[in-house]
Amino acid sequence: MEVEIKLRLPDTAAHRRLSSFLAPRLRRTDAQRNLFFDAAGRPLATATAALRVRLYGLDDRAPSRAVLALKRRPRIDAGVSRVEEIEEPLDPAIALSCVDDPASLGGVESPIIRLVSKEYGVGGDAAPFVCLGGFRNTRAVYQLEEGETLGLVVELDETRFDFGTNYELECETAEPEQAKQVLERLLTVAGVPYEYSRSNKIHPLLSRGGPNV
Repeated sequence: MEVEIKLRLPDTAAHRRLSSFLAPRLRRTDAQRNLFFDAAGRPLATATAALRVRLYGLDDRAPSRAVLALKRRPRIDAGVSRVEEIEEPLDPAIALSCVDDPASLGGVESPIIRLVSKEYGVGGDAAPFVCLGGFRNTRAVYQLEEGETLGLVVELDETRFDFGTNYELECETAEPEQAKQVLERLLTVAGVPYEYSRSNKIHPLLSRGGPNV
């Protein structure tokens, strides 16, 4: 079970202000391309599941690494997100071939793909994979100091859909209520407005039918 704090920022100005405030604590910045796969009838989405291929790097044709993930049964309440998640590394070359030919994902040797086939019936000739679309994300990763901030690792996302850009502060944690208090205090000190996120990143993509990326 992945447990995260998710706090939504209203606009570019809030993102820029928080980036400047956190700059001394920056560990790295990741460029991500996230693509989601299902069958044409969307049995995964109907079952509140999402199959994602994430590619890292600035060059779409030469990603530095790739990760395959299955997320299931998400729920979010007052900024605390809980979702069942399985992840495994994916060869970047195989990931690119699946982007070019989504149906080929069904032939990838993978525990996740076998699970999706067994439980949802997706990936074979009767229900080949299609790509629903996706989004690009720039993720800045920060290490907070020990003490009142609990030494948390927090992630500031700039997520670009074809219909707009969202900004979000996230933190994966085993102590969500404590971590949420820390992040809310940090945003207050930084003078950055926020609200609790009400859905995960794939929700706007699915609700609009899936953009091209």
